Amino acid sequence: ELKVDTDERMVMAYLFKHTPLQSTFPVNLTCLVPTEQPDVGRPERLDLHQVLWHFLNFRLQVVTQRLEHELTTLKKRIHILDGFAKVFDALDAIIKLIRRSDGKADAAETIMKRFELDAEQTDAILELKIYRLARLEILLIRNELTDKKKRARQIGELLRNEDRRWSLVRDELVEVRRTYGNPKTNPRRTLIGKVIEEVEFTADDFIIDEDAVVLVSRDGWIKRQKEVRDPSTTRLREGDDLLTAVVGSTRSTAVFFTNFGIAYSCRLVDVPATTGYGEPIQRLFKLKDGEHVVAAISLDPRVNNNISTTTRRPEPTTHAIAVTTDGYSLRFSFEPFVEPSTRSGRRYARPSQEAEVVGVQAVSGTETVIVATREARALLCKTREINFLSGPGKGVTLIKIKKGTDRVIGFAASRNDRDLLTVETNRGATQTISSAKYEIVGRGGKGRELLQRGQFTRVVPRPVKILSLDEN
Repeated sequence: ELKVDTDERMVMAYLFKHTPLQSTFPVNLTCLVPTEQPDVGRPERLDLHQVLWHFLNFRLQVVTQRLEHELTTLKKRIHILDGFAKVFDALDAIIKLIRRSDGKADAAETIMKRFELDAEQTDAILELKIYRLARLEILLIRNELTDKKKRARQIGELLRNEDRRWSLVRDELVEVRRTYGNPKTNPRRTLIGKVIEEVEFTADDFIIDEDAVVLVSRDGWIKRQKEVRDPSTTRLREGDDLLTAVVGSTRSTAVFFTNFGIAYSCRLVDVPATTGYGEPIQRLFKLKDGEHVVAAISLDPRVNNNISTTTRRPEPTTHAIAVTTDGYSLRFSFEPFVEPSTRSGRRYARPSQEAEVVGVQAVSGTETVIVATREARALLCKTREINFLSGPGKGVTLIKIKKGTDRVIGFAASRNDRDLLTVETNRGATQTISSAKYEIVGRGGKGRELLQRGQFTRVVPRPVKILSLDEN
């Protein structure tokens, strides 16, 4: 049963393509073509016109042989009937000859000499039943002889005239169609027709277009809900926290970036819908040991638009920035991730062997990158200073760190002075980093030391907010 606003043509096109309701297949018409030797056929690939030509000639051959066989049978019967006709006026004499004979062989020899008949005719006369000698039966035999001779003449004319035999072939085919092709008495289960223009459709055409929210937890649990008013009240497993929320149409794509530099993308509709804890993201993608999601971004045009690259604009207006634990950073395009990926995902970065990606954010290129390390150092630089890569790579140095002792713990792409990066110290205190407090410098330096004693333990996550699509 279809809904009121369903496109019937689209549904039929889907059924034609994905069910046996319609089958389109190529036909290899390789046939054995008759040769001069009746028992030997020559293999040849024919087109439809040639196949029909051979079929019609075969039908003509069948009709001709059938007529020839019928004429042979008629001639045999006429020959017998001619013998009957000769003796019907001398039945009394025939009976006397039979009664005076010494047996069937003697009677047959006498009758053949007397009436100039051959052995076949004579044998038929001797085998004739007595009741066939009645006047009415004799009349029937003579009428049969007349009819047989008439039919023999008709067949002879048909065999001498090929055009008339072709007419007979056509009449027989018309009769077959009339007998077996009547849709009322013999309805066909299938129809053979020419190729017509089919309705084009994609998988998106069968997805109900509605807004949805995808919630991702830090432990890698994922779920889709139609509406989320307060993310803090969503159901999570004990000890788990909400990492991010992705909004968009069910037809749009969500990209999940992991610490190994792999991006996994899918339609929002592919995320399991539930009000419970959700499902492990491993149900959708094949994550490796130790791999986890560090960011999720919606590619709905209402959330992130102008993501395509062109020859004149190799760096799109909206793109991504990623930072690794060894202080490297890169910018890249969202465009390769618009289409859903395989379970193995697509690579977006190539961090060093012992490094991981700490985060990914959507940027426009005008932001200020704020990066913090475990040894309480921070650096602020313009996003434009970070190279835009056309493919996955290691990136460029964002901040120099001491190998083995220090590592990047997080970053933020700040749009203004009030867009802060909040970090937590090993003493449980928090500290904010912003362009209003610290100077913006060039990338590649050691950064500013913010604590003389102590370390930064983590970046305090910002409260998860649900973006209103109506405002964009």
